[in-house]
Amino acid sequence: MILRCNSEYVAATLNLRGSGRTAAYCNALRSYSHCTRKTARTCRGDLAFHSAVHGIEDLMIQNNCSKEGPTSPPRPRPPAPNHQGFESLDICDYEKSFLYKHGQPPSYQHCAAFGDPHIRTFHDDFHTCRVEGSWPLLDNDYLFVQATSAPVAKGSNATVTSKLTIIFKNMKECIDQKVYQAEIGNLPAAFEDGSVNGGERPGGSSLAIRELSPGRHVEIRAQYIGTTIAVRQAGRQLSFSIRAAEEVARAFTEEQDLQLCVGGCPRSQRISRSECCRGRGAAEAARALCKEMLPVEDVYFQSCVFDVVTSGDANFTMAAHGALEDARVFLPDAEKLHIFQAGAGCPHASPSFLLLLLLAASLWALQSHF
Repeated sequence: MILRCNSEYVAATLNLRGSGRTAAYCNALRSYSHCTRKTARTCRGDLAFHSAVHGIEDLMIQNNCSKEGPTSPPRPRPPAPNHQGFESLDICDYEKSFLYKHGQPPSYQHCAAFGDPHIRTFHDDFHTCRVEGSWPLLDNDYLFVQATSAPVAKGSNATVTSKLTIIFKNMKECIDQKVYQAEIGNLPAAFEDGSVNGGERPGGSSLAIRELSPGRHVEIRAQYIGTTIAVRQAGRQLSFSIRAAEEVARAFTEEQDLQLCVGGCPRSQRISRSECCRGRGAAEAARALCKEMLPVEDVYFQSCVFDVVTSGDANFTMAAHGALEDARVFLPDAEKLHIFQAGAGCPHASPSFLLLLLLAASLWALQSHF
């Protein structure tokens, strides 16, 4: 308290000049005296307090100042903080914080896993993988995402994602750690603890989950790290898409090098699609079915054909279509939406499979209609 009195006195007398200097100086001394008296109880044992009291008395005598009289006007309040400054920004709004620090908006990256699964990495590589069991899609300082896969059919090399686990790691200023889990037949619109946001912390609302289509499409927005995640179910498979700030996507150590979104599938786990679609009836029927949803014959179209023939499930057209729609929203560069690779995605199939596939397509069309 006494230090505040000292600083106010110094500020009041710093620029005193001219004929009215003495009167203004006396006003400042009286204000100084009043301020120290208010601190008498709390500062009684403080040497600085006693020095100030005796110093004020001596200065008032030297300058012929009376103890009673006007005092200096109170110091003006400091200006309100600049609400555009970093201190007043919500630190749980990644975009605003990044813009303030760097003078430009952040860059974003996109990754997706859908169908067989097919992986589109942050670097726009595209792999079809077998990856049976649990594999990390992401493992960095902010997020851990694990996909669990099982064979699409008994004896098949192809697999589908049957379970997704997403962990939003604790960030003390913004959120408690939150875990989201989805399984085939159970796409919840809440985190594992039943909440729909980041918790009770001031920035808890910067993590939020919402259901876009019951049992089919959930979106999780993590504003505090500039990230949005989409989880979908189509038929008997789950798909995952993410738009992440580049800085967040790269926040990992050498020990966290196995991430399918970063490096794609290990070579030993990749499935070639080069020996597909050689005019067989099943492939042609799958192509016709996929063409309705995916008119551009890019990797999404190829993946759709591959999955429909492999599984015999027409719902896989929705998996590829959903992944493409997510990419359309999440990709920062629209020109990178379509990826083209040599070969198409369909394995060898017996001609008798054509009839089953056409029947599945008809049933799917009826379901979509009603």
